[in-house]
Amino acid sequence: MFATADDLGATVACLQGGGPSLVGVLDAIAAEAVGTSVRLVAAARTTSHTGRSWLGRVAGHWVRTRGVLQVEVAGGLSRGFGVAAVRAACATEARAVTGAEAPLESPAWEEAPPYRRHVLVCRGPRCNAKGAEETSAALTDELTRRGVLDREVLVALTGCLYPCNGAPVVVSHPDNRWYRHVGADDVRRIVEEDLLGD
Repeated sequence: MFATADDLGATVACLQGGGPSLVGVLDAIAAEAVGTSVRLVAAARTTSHTGRSWLGRVAGHWVRTRGVLQVEVAGGLSRGFGVAAVRAACATEARAVTGAEAPLESPAWEEAPPYRRHVLVCRGPRCNAKGAEETSAALTDELTRRGVLDREVLVALTGCLYPCNGAPVVVSHPDNRWYRHVGADDVRRIVEEDLLGD
């Protein structure tokens, strides 16, 4: 991801998890060059479209509260972090971020939605090194495909959960079930037999 950004003369910003936040990156750009025009491109490893939606919301929040840069969001969504995919998404028609985008808060988000399972996916250093990125993407894709993501099953990415020798580690609550060495190929079975099974 960072190598692709370097190749394109771009900067990486993350909407969630570790890494530089979008607000922080926009603040840094604004501190160096007020009035600069910035094009944002959503890049994701999953089939979810929420990244592009949240990109607009967070950018809109930044424009409303700071408003010192011209910001636009490319219409395309890069499915991965390769140079060609990001360049293609960047070349799509963009829309200006005006500050009139949906806010970060909503009455619908005052409480957690009803759910059966809360799944934690460790994204600590050992788990990431052993494939947690692919495991997380496979889990999100499988739950989305089944129509249960954020309905029956909530997923949260975390820092280190321990036990690191079991990397990648996934935990399911409320049954406190710990899964060790979870690869992308294990996800369908875990979803079918444990997360959605009785």
